[in-house]
This record gives sequence, structure tokens and C-alpha cells, in this order.
Amino acid sequence: MGKRRFSSLEVILMVLFALMFVVAITLIILFATTETVSCFKHSSLFLAETTEVFVPQCPVIEISERVDCFPDSGQKCEERGCCWKPLDERNVPWCFFSTNHGYTMESVEMASPSLFGGDIQDLSFHAEMQSNNRLQFKVHTERHHFFHFSLSLKHLLFDTTMAPLVFADQYLQLSARLPSHNIYGLGEHVHTQYRHNTNWKTWPIFTRDGMHNLYGHYPFFLCLEEESGKSFGVFLMNSNAMEVILQPAPAVTYRTIGGVLDFYIFFGDTPEQVVQEFLELTGRPVIPPYWSLGFQLSRWDYGSLSEVKKTVERNRAVGIPYDVQYTDIDYMEDKKDFTYDKVKFSELPQFADYLHEKGQKYILILDPAIATSKRVGNTAYDSYDRGTEKNAWVTESDGKTPLIGEVWPGETVFPDYTSQNCIDWWVEEYELFYKEVKHDALWIDMNEVANFKKGSNKGCADNNLNYPPYTPRILDEVMYSKTLCMDAKQAWGNHYDVHSLYGYSMVLATEKALQRVFGENRTMMLTRSSFPGVGKYSGHWLGDNAANWNDIKWAIPGMLEFGLFGIPYIGADICGFFDDSSEELCRRWMQVGAFYPFSRNHNAQGYKPQDPAAYGPDSTLLKSSKHYLMIRYTLLPYLYTLFYKAHTTGETVVRPLLHEFYSDSATWAVDRQFLWGKHLLITPVLDPGVDTVRAYVPDALWYDYETMERMADRKTHINMYLPADKLGLHIRGGAILPTQTPDVTTTYSRRHPMGLIVALDDNNQAAGELFWDDGDSRGIVALLIFFSYLCLCKCGGECEKRSVSSYYHSLQVLFLNGLSLNLGETYLVEWELMVEDYQRFDCYPEEHADEAKCKARGCIWKVRNDAIDLPMYLYTLTIYLNATALFLLLPTHGRPGSPDIDTLRVEIRYHSSDMLQFKIWDPATDRYEVPVPLSVPAAPETDENKRLYKVLITNNPFGIQVIRKNTGTKIWDSSMPGFTFSDMFIQVSTQLSSEFVYGFGETEHPTYKHDLNYHTWGMFSKDQPPGYKMNCYGVHPFYMGLENTADAHGVLLLNSNAMDVTFQPTPAVTYRTLGGILDFYMVLGPTPEMVVQEYTTLIGRPVLPAYWSLGFQLCRYGYANDKEIEDLYRDMRAAGIPYDVQYADIDYMERQLDFVLNPEFKNLPHLVDRMREEGMRFIFILDPAISGNETHYPAFVRGKEADVFIKWPKHLSDEIVWGKVWPDYPNVTVDESLDWDTQVELYRAYTAFPDFFRATTATWWHQEIQDFYENTMKFDGLWIDMNEPASFVHGTVGGKCLGDQLLENPPYMPRKTKKTILLFIKTLCMNSEQILSDGKKVRHYDVHNIYGWSHTKPTYDALLNVTGKRGIVVTRSTYPSSGKWAGHWLGDNFASWDQLYKSIIGIYKHTLNMFFGITLGSHFTGADICGFFNTAEYEMCLRWMQLGAFYPYSRNHNGKDPVSWNSTFTEVSRDVLNIRYTLLPYLYTLMFESHTKGNTVIRPLLHEFVNDKATWDIYKQFLWGPALLISPALDKGARHVDGYIPNARWYDFHTAKDIGVRGQMVNMPTPMDHINLHIRGGYILPWQKPENTTHYSRRNPLGLIVALSDSGTAQGSFFWDDGEGIGK
Repeated sequence: MGKRRFSSLEVILMVLFALMFVVAITLIILFATTETVSCFKHSSLFLAETTEVFVPQCPVIEISERVDCFPDSGQKCEERGCCWKPLDERNVPWCFFSTNHGYTMESVEMASPSLFGGDIQDLSFHAEMQSNNRLQFKVHTERHHFFHFSLSLKHLLFDTTMAPLVFADQYLQLSARLPSHNIYGLGEHVHTQYRHNTNWKTWPIFTRDGMHNLYGHYPFFLCLEEESGKSFGVFLMNSNAMEVILQPAPAVTYRTIGGVLDFYIFFGDTPEQVVQEFLELTGRPVIPPYWSLGFQLSRWDYGSLSEVKKTVERNRAVGIPYDVQYTDIDYMEDKKDFTYDKVKFSELPQFADYLHEKGQKYILILDPAIATSKRVGNTAYDSYDRGTEKNAWVTESDGKTPLIGEVWPGETVFPDYTSQNCIDWWVEEYELFYKEVKHDALWIDMNEVANFKKGSNKGCADNNLNYPPYTPRILDEVMYSKTLCMDAKQAWGNHYDVHSLYGYSMVLATEKALQRVFGENRTMMLTRSSFPGVGKYSGHWLGDNAANWNDIKWAIPGMLEFGLFGIPYIGADICGFFDDSSEELCRRWMQVGAFYPFSRNHNAQGYKPQDPAAYGPDSTLLKSSKHYLMIRYTLLPYLYTLFYKAHTTGETVVRPLLHEFYSDSATWAVDRQFLWGKHLLITPVLDPGVDTVRAYVPDALWYDYETMERMADRKTHINMYLPADKLGLHIRGGAILPTQTPDVTTTYSRRHPMGLIVALDDNNQAAGELFWDDGDSRGIVALLIFFSYLCLCKCGGECEKRSVSSYYHSLQVLFLNGLSLNLGETYLVEWELMVEDYQRFDCYPEEHADEAKCKARGCIWKVRNDAIDLPMYLYTLTIYLNATALFLLLPTHGRPGSPDIDTLRVEIRYHSSDMLQFKIWDPATDRYEVPVPLSVPAAPETDENKRLYKVLITNNPFGIQVIRKNTGTKIWDSSMPGFTFSDMFIQVSTQLSSEFVYGFGETEHPTYKHDLNYHTWGMFSKDQPPGYKMNCYGVHPFYMGLENTADAHGVLLLNSNAMDVTFQPTPAVTYRTLGGILDFYMVLGPTPEMVVQEYTTLIGRPVLPAYWSLGFQLCRYGYANDKEIEDLYRDMRAAGIPYDVQYADIDYMERQLDFVLNPEFKNLPHLVDRMREEGMRFIFILDPAISGNETHYPAFVRGKEADVFIKWPKHLSDEIVWGKVWPDYPNVTVDESLDWDTQVELYRAYTAFPDFFRATTATWWHQEIQDFYENTMKFDGLWIDMNEPASFVHGTVGGKCLGDQLLENPPYMPRKTKKTILLFIKTLCMNSEQILSDGKKVRHYDVHNIYGWSHTKPTYDALLNVTGKRGIVVTRSTYPSSGKWAGHWLGDNFASWDQLYKSIIGIYKHTLNMFFGITLGSHFTGADICGFFNTAEYEMCLRWMQLGAFYPYSRNHNGKDPVSWNSTFTEVSRDVLNIRYTLLPYLYTLMFESHTKGNTVIRPLLHEFVNDKATWDIYKQFLWGPALLISPALDKGARHVDGYIPNARWYDFHTAKDIGVRGQMVNMPTPMDHINLHIRGGYILPWQKPENTTHYSRRNPLGLIVALSDSGTAQGSFFWDDGEGIGK
């Protein structure tokens, strides 16, 4: 090849930006000298010939930057002057361009071989900044062009220095390095993802009726540069066949086989701006008629018009919103354009009227190909004849002979829409046909142009047009496959050059025809083939897809791409075109298709009908379709406004998340979700058999459209639960969406009132707009409304007051309906918040409130609808601030007997990065404070940057706000009205971070998550069996809150006085306590599990129980003698049921006296010794109450001598405060036929209550336990009961409490079992005196709730000291930190089905025993299996045995033990307990990790899967640690369990098989002998062969269960010791 001396695009682009810089400097200099320059002339340089041999220069080039020099299978690499370096990866170029190949702008000799011949010797380069945001540069064969500059760039966007320019007659190639891999666009293809894969992907562009390079031609892409949003687009204005290669550099290479290189580069600060710039060049989209946004039905080959009408009628009958009916080519006579079948479609001319009667529209199809054959009856086909007369057809290469091919009607010719003759013919034919068959819009198809012959019925000539030197990787790699010969002639040139413009030219001609026919009516056009600019006139559908799950997915990238290309009226054939659609697929497709801009269900010939009504009136598909189409129709005003914005500004309608959230890199690849405009997020289900979707929630406030609940999540992936009839639909905070009451057609819906949905953002603001016109006219007479927030006003006019249909304050969403808006008027919409009931804080929580009492407290009284609303406080505060404390002066609270405390001190302590304390107390008085020691760091966290929180103080009203720094969430805000601090009544309210609150107790809760609808829970320890809203044995003023961001925190009020808490929907909680101080501790997590860990750091880690205590245990109240225990032991051993621990309840005692053996149990010590020798363990019960009516009872005598019993204050009496509990008088026979109170009066002895706060009491208690162990009976653990403390008389014997009666009946009575019950009911008098270990005297009023806590540690210490081993203590009454020494059972429950699932909640909350390990700190918890009270029935007890086998503390305490039923019951019990024993090494390891790290043992699903909001409400399943999922049967007659499978790999424990589902509810078969257990992939669980006790199972070999994760890995931990040693 000869020398080259010319203007080279390669080098020009290399130096282009340098030239721009020079020009910019020149402009600055010229400006300084007051001269102006607007353009510069740049002449071409010319080639010269040379005979020098070309030697390729092949330095080391990064693989990712190689540009393929050998894209075909032609000449050898070296012959092309390229570099050859093969690799072990075939998709990477082995033959690539050298660094000295191509063009140069130097006037020197540079030889390089030709690639495909026909090299152009003279080139010109033209560059022009056409606007501030658009650059054109063009390489072509003309000379002497001008270029203009007004731009300087900071970095390279399109750098062509990486490879040479190739410019030949039929091969043009240009490569450019790009700044990022975020590349979108190029089409039309089926792209499996929206963001391109840059790993050597080649995309051919050439319009075809095929499945590779598809119908449209779009050499345009958008590139997002970085998080700033800076983006640019590149459009190559070239209609020849081409291919675009993306490679990892990242870089792009264009190869086109004709035309010129005419590039436009668009610059934008955002992706959306780039699209707007592109459409400024090519033309903004048409605004479709309003009715075309309705739902549409079509199919190819209904067979007859009667079948079409059946389809219409059945969908009308079920009330489906449905605007448009189509007919495909089967309506035609022999598939000929401009005809209809006068037999099967004889009434077609009246069909439009039939539809119009019900407000519907009719669209028919036309193809370009025109049959050459006669019509039925051998009559003339006039359309063909007239077209021939006008020379309207594409011709062969001679320019005369019509090219003949074959399409649907048989032999055809092809209109040349680039010819004016053809355009005139097309318009006239269409007008004639419309007069015959009325319709409302036109669908044009097969216009790529499609041909069933290869080229023509004659084939195609062998020339360089039909067989060019290089053929891009198009369908069949033959240029004329399925289309026309490339040498065919059209008015615009060779078909070779204008092939991809065929559809575009048909659109232009059709637009003229539609204007002719419809005049001022807007109508609609739908085209299959398209080219940039088509969107000005037409919509598009994504072509002939299929009914499969891939095509439903890939439709979303397709729609998003056509949004880039300027065709927002886009959609896919809903339910698929080819193949039969399953109900599930069609249902899911109808859901997402309801949000396609072009929403049409269309399927092909020969497949089952798939219109919604075809699935039956009761089908889930129909109901779901109707539901979401109604939502679509409700939101059509918003969608229509988006189309108006697209039409006027070029904004996208369907929008990728990255267009709105470009600074969030997580959105850059999201293409399974999409937006309508800025404000509506659509998350469909796109996979079979799932009801949970992995969805991304962008960084904004979002509201669930269907519930208007605020989402808890933002800027994160979540598992979104979407059952069979749902898809995800969320409104973005800050939106005002116009709506209209929906109807079955837009004709009817447009007659209905309009409304607004107002969704506030984080700043409590919202804005929106509405475009409205008649929906049909070409000339728009429009109403444009801009919305902000407050009353509806006509601009310049008076406000028109409207009532709000509904407003949800906690959700911050308002619905405003019934708006009457007139065209031509401009409106401003504003709104203001009204105080809602649930924002009120109760000022008179006592009973018998009235207006006078309310106002006496300075509060507001309001009555509405004859019902008293909760009043709102109006308190005023005087605030003083000094360097160390905040002092408040408070108004009266209106409760006589409880004087106000005028001056308070507030102290905030920043203990650590994740824990703080705020304390409010009376600095002038030594008020009672809880003596429970907590572990706080020795030094506070002084570095504010390390704290997860910040604290603010508000002044009026006074309050403390705690804010999580990284999210801005207020997790505590007590700046609420009603703060009160008096001597016997303290109240504080706080807003909560969300409605997801867990904890507080001990009471029976019907759900794990609290119901915030004005529920009050009392906390006052009492001998009260579990019951709804009944205060039970323990007190736990702690809750965990889950924030909407899925972060968690915990709050403890360290206060032991009687109290209650009231939830309200604000969301808020109000604390009311009867004394002490306000001492709050808060831990910040941020995960639920970390909340537990941080809290047990504060209150103490849970005790590590003895290994044997994890075995199964048996007990009952009512053993008549030791023989019954012996018989039970024998039967259990004979049955082979694993069983480690036997109990004795108070029946082993003589007359229920602690430490005294009943003669009926005289052989029990020997039995216990034998059982222990055989590997068993024994636990007996102790109550705190000690009888005082014995002639010789050492325990009482020694206790009285040591002064251990609770007495009255000395100024009242020096006597013991006597009660009555279980011990009987000596020498009496109890008449059990008498009522209970009479029995207590006649037969129960006086009892004294040890004051366990005293050191002397602990010593006495230890001695009594030791004496019993050494002299009466051995034991391994202790069970302490009745320590609330419980008494069978009220206050004291005789019922007269000494001292201040306000202590028994305080000014405010917290909600208890009965709100009016005095505090001393079934316990001690509140004025009883106790003495703390430091000698401070306190009232039982203050310490009642920690009596059980004080009882626990002395018992634990005695057990360890006496037995020398770890053992276990089980206590009934608990308080935070009791778990350091004891486990807990859930008390005297009932044998009823509801108690099964409530036991899980109870264990959660005592996991709130670890969760009151969050408060109590005990992981060793369980319920009495089969219930304590009442008679258990067979099925319930069997299911409870299965459930109880997975309680941490597994004890049957009813008498209905496993061997008391039948052999089946025995077998099932044995099998499930064998599973427990097999997994005890894992459970023991969890206990150790709880003891050392604070981890939970029994774990709610939300602890492991907190980002999956579906887990936040689950309370009928639980986990052992992170890895074992238990899904028990909890209902009578249940043989299947609906259980949630979290988003992980899970294996069925019983079969070891991967269950293959995740993130969804599963209906699990659960026969009577089965409990559902699943092991989580990624974990290793230690196990051991089970035996009938742990004594023997621990001698067996250990093993591991390894469950691999998705990545093929697993991990685990294992702790092992002797199981009972006392060590540190």
C-alpha cells in the first residue's frame, strides 16, 4: 500500500482535546485583547503513495485494550500488518492492531496494509459544538469543512488513541477508550441485563425479523462516568449494517460497512439530562392519546370476529379495566392489506361501533408487503394494482423491476416508503380502507423489512453489496437473510444503505396517512421496526417474545433501553407471544405488565387463550390482574403527566433506578425493578415458585402503595415478601401523585373525580404536577398544575376548603379526593396537618375521667362522635441551664398525695460508643435507686466521633433526643407533652423510631411484635398464671426497637417500682412508675444480636448451665409418694426415652415445709442416690416462705435468731410481717372440699419471708441448703418458686397493713390483673421494711419487683458451694441480670393449643430472657410441656413434646409424661428427643457463646435476617443459634405447616437434601410423627450419638454436620468441657 498523507480521525481525536485546550487559551487571549473569534478553518491533509514495507510495531498491550484486527475468517493476521499473540481465552483478540497502523496527520510516509480493500485515500474531519452539551464530529470523504469550539473538558470521555482508524469503502472501524464500564443502550437486541457486560461482547445492529439483531437500529449508548452523575451519550448516525464491540479496557469499537462516521456526543450532569440532549437532536416523543394508556388485548388468529367478541365479553363481564381490542392479520382476506375476511369477519365494519358503545377502542394491523395475487373470486386486488401504476415498489438492482418476495399473503412486492409516489399511494389506500372499516389507531408490523425468501424469489446477485468484504455478525451472517437483496433500489439509495431505515420510512408515511384520516384527533401508531427519531410519531413493542421466565425478566432492560432511545411508549407482549403460558407466569406477567407504559396481552396462533378472564372468574390471576390494573387506572393521570414531560422535555417515563440515584453505585446494575418517573418504584416477581424477591431500596423514604406504611429500609437490598397475588409497589417520599377514581375504561374513568396522593419526604415536604387535556386532540388545550403542600386554591382566588379523605400521620401519606379541576385554570394545592387522635398523650389514664378532672390537670378535653378522645397535654416548662445539670420547674400533675418535685437534675453519660445512660432524679432528696449492680466502663467515651449516637436536649417541652448518626433516625425523643416527676408518680413519653417494638414483661403477649394500638402493659411481680395483660412473675422494663433502616437498639428503664407502659400508634410509648427515679440505659446495636451482646455486657452474661441440664426433664405437682417417681423412672428407662432430670415439687415436703421430708417420700433419698448412680440428676423445689407455727422447725428458729425475716419499720412495730403460703399448721387435716380462702384461713400456717438482700440471710439460706444436702437428700440443682413474693393473704395476716396507706393504694394504680386491685393483693404489705446489703433501709414498695432477683444469687451460691459442681438454678420471679445465676420457666401455664405458640413468644422474650438477656440475661428458658393446669389432650401433648424438645429448658410438668399415653406417643417422643440429644453439643456450644459473648441461643428469625422485613413479624418459628430452623406444628389437626424459609440455602435435617427454596413461605408436610427442622447452609454443627442420658451420650464419639453454602463453604465452632465443673 502506498504512502498516506491525509487528515486522520485517529490522530485528530488523539489531539482533539489538546486542540480544544489551545483554542480555549486562544479565546482567553483574544478576549483580553477585545477581539472575538467564532470559528476556525481546518483543511484536509492528503495521502501520498509509498513503496516502503510496513513493519507492525507490537509492544506489550494490555489484553483488555487489544482491538481485533481479524474479525472475519479471511486473510492471515500478519498480512494485515497486525500483531499475533494467541492466548488461552478465545474471546480475547489473538490478532490485534499494531500501534503504527492507520492514519496520521503528519505529512510523512506511513504505510500500512489494507484490511478489506477499497481504502479511502482522502478524508475530511468536521467537528462542531452544536450546543453547550452536544458535540458533532464527522469523518467523511468531502474536503474543506469548518469546526467550532466552545468547550473544555477536564478528562477524556471518548479517547480514540487506543487503536487506528480504518476507513474503507465498505469497512469503517473506530475504537475509543471509555471512562467507565457503566454502558447502557445499543440495540435492538434481547439484552439479559441493562448495564452492558464489557467482557468482549459483540452486538450486531441491522434490522431483522429475528432473535439476534432485532427489529430496530440504535447505535446509541449512554455512559455513566462516576457517582457525581456526570454522564455522556454517543450516537453514530449511520444506517448501514454494523457491529459494536465492548471490551474490558473499557472501550468500544464500531465496525460499519458503509456510509460515514458521523458521531454526536451528548454531555449531561445526570443520565436523564443525556437522554434529553439526545432527544433534542432526534426528536422528542409523541404524546399518546389518553385511552392508549389503558390495558389492551390482542392475539394472532382469533379465528373469527365472533371469537373476538367472546373475548371482549368475558373480560367485560369480570370487570377488567380494558380499553383496547386488536385484530391481527387473521381479520384480513388471505392476509392481504386493506381487505377484511367477509366470511369470518363479516361484521368488522361495525366492530368499532360495538366497542365504542362501552368506551373501548379498536386497533388493527397492516404489514408493508403487498400480495401480487388476486382476491377471492379471482377479482382484482386494487391496492396492488394502484401501487403498480404509481411505481410504488422497491425494485431490483435495475431500478425498474419490482422485487418479488414472499410474506404472509404469499408472493409480495414491497412498498418503497422513501418514494413520494409510494407515500401518496399508502395514504390513499389507508384512507379508502378506513372508510370501509372504522378503527381508532394503527399497528404496523414486519417492517424491518421482513421477507420469507432470502433476498427475493430469484435469489440475490453475487456482488459486493449482497456479499460485502466484511459481514457483521448479524442473523445467519448473510446480509439478505429474511429480508431483501442489498442491491435492491429505493428512492433514498441502495437497500444496502437504507435497509435499517425501512421501518422509519414506513412510520413517516403512516404518520401522513393517520393525519389524513384522523385530522385533529391524536390517534396512535405502533411499529415493530424503528430508528432514532421514530418516537416522535410512534410507540413500539418488544416483539415476538415467548412465554418463559427469561423473557419476563429481559423485558425490563428492553423497556429501559427504549426509554434511552426516545420511545417511552413501550412494552412487551404480556404473558408471552409464543408458547402456552402457565397460570403462574401469566399472573406474574400481568402484575408487572400493568406497569408497562404500553400494556398489552398478546399471544400467537395455536396457543391457549391468555386474556385474564380465560383463567376463570375466581382465579388468583384474574383477581390479581384486576387489582393492579385498577391501580394503573388510578395512577393514569400521573402516567399521562410523565408522557407530557417526555413530549416536552425528553424525560424518561419508565426509568432505571440509576437515573434517579446515580450517586449510589448499587443502582447502576439494577434491572429487575424500574420506576415510573421519579416517584413510583415497581418490584415484580420474575422467577417461578417464589414469593420473596431480592430487591434494592434506593436511598429515599418509600411508602408501600397498598398499605401506605413507611418502609423500614433504604439504600440496601432486602428480601421483599410478595405472595402469589402481589408485586412490590412503592411511592417515594416527596411525591404528590395525581389520581383518578378508576373504571373499566378510560372513557369512564375520565368522568370521575380526581385526587392526590401526598407522600412526605424526610423534610415533611412533597411536590408534584399534573398535565391534563382532553386526551385526544393533536392541538393540546391543557391544564398544568404544580403541587406543593397546604389548601387547594385557585391562583389569585380564594381558597376552596376540602376535607381530606384519609391521612396517615405515622405513614405521612395523604389522600385528597373529589377534586373538580377545569381546563385552562391554574391551581396551587396546599395542605396542612390536623392533630390526630393518636398524637394525643393520655392525661388521665385512671378510670372515670371527666372534663372537670381533666382540666384540673391543665389538660385539654375533647369529645367527638359522643366518645371521649384521648386528651392532649398542655404543659409549660421553665428551664434553667448550668454547666453540669439541667433543672426543670414543672406544673402540678393533679394527683393529691404525691407532691411534685420542683427541681430535677439530668445527667447524660456516654459510657461507650454503643451505650449511653440518661438519668433524671431529685438532687435534694435521697430517693430510692435500684440496687442491681450493672457493669459500665470505667471511663466514658469522650471521642464524639466514635459514638454511634448524638444526644440533644429540647427545652419546651423538655425532652431528650437520641439520634443514630449514620441514618439520622431518632431512636428516642421524649420532647413530648406530659412529663411528670412527683413523689409517687413519674411519667415520661417518647416517640419511637418505628412500630416494631419487642419486649417488656413479664406478661403473656399474643404476638412477638407489640401492637401499638393503645395497649397498656403492667409490670408488678405477682403469683399470676400467664394470661392476656396479666402481670406475672417477673418485671422487665426493657424493649428492643427495630428502626425502619433495620438497625436495632435496646432501652432499659432501671426502675423496680410498680409501673405500666402504654403504646400508641404515633408510634410512642408512655412510662408511668410509682417511685424511684428515671434511669435509662440505651444500647445501639446496630443489629438485634449486637443489642443482646451489648446489653448482657451491661447486666451480666447468662450463666453456663451444666451439660446434663440440657437433657429432658420430668416433674409434676401431685406425686403422692416416692413410689410414683420410681415407677415413672422405671417406665421411662424401659421405653428408652432420653431423660436426664427428675424433680420433686412441694409434695416431697412434710406439710409443704422447706427442708423437711414427707414420710410418704421416705425412700426418695435412696431412689435419688440410685438414679444418680445410673447417670440421672435430681432437682427439688424450695419456696422462700418459712412457717412460723412449728414447735421445733430449725429453719425458722435459726432464721429468727439471725433476724433474716422481713419486718415492719421499727417505728411501727418490731414484728415479722406474717403471711400465709403453702405450709400447713401442724396436726391438722385439710378439708379440701372447702373453698380456697377458707382453707387458707383454717389450715395455712403463718409464714415469714426471708429478706434476701441481707448478707446474714444468704448465710442462713446457705446453711439450710447444706444441711438438707448432707443430712437428708442429695440433689444436683435447685428450683425456687413463689418468690414474687407470693402470699395467700393480702398484705399480712388479718389484712391490715401498718403505716402509710398510700403505699398500698397509691395516687395512680398501674394496670395490673385488675386495675383497681391494691398493690398488697397476694403479696406483702408495701410498707414492709427490707434492708439492703449496705445497711440502707428500703420499703417493700420499692423493692417488691426484685425480691425474686435477691433470692436467686444466694441460692446459686449455695448450690455451687454445697455440691461443688455447676448444677442449675431455676427461678420463677426474675429481674434484669437474674440470668447470671439462673434459668427460668414460663410459669403455671394451661394445657391449651394457644399456649404452644405463646410459649415461643415467651421464650423469645426470655431470650428476652436472653431477650430479657437483653433484660434478664438467661438463655435457659422453657414452658411446662403439655401445660401445668388442666388436662392435656393427646394430639396437643404430642405436638408440645415435639416443640418442647427444642426448648433450651425442656421439662414436662403435668403428669402427662411420654409413657402415660400409648406406644405411638412414646415412639414419637423418643425420636424427637433423640434428635435433641444428638444436637446437644451444638446447643451446649450456643450456651457457651451466650455465656462468653452474649449471643442468643433461641433466636428469632429477625436476628439473623434483619434485612428481610418478612422476618420481623414471625413468632411461630425459631432458630437454635444461626443454623437450625425449627418450624413446629402448633394447631389442632394441622398436618401441614406454613413456614417462612429465610434467604439462605437450607437443608432438610431429616433427609439432608437442599430444599431449593428461600425467601418465601413454604407449606411443609407435618404428619403427627414429624417436626420440621432445617439446617442453614454455610454452617458446621457438632453432634454426638444419643443415649438415654447425657452421662452416657457424652462417652460416645463426636461428629460434625457440614452444610455447604452457595459458595461451597461452611464454618462452625465447638465448645467442650466436663459439663459441670466450676471454672472461670
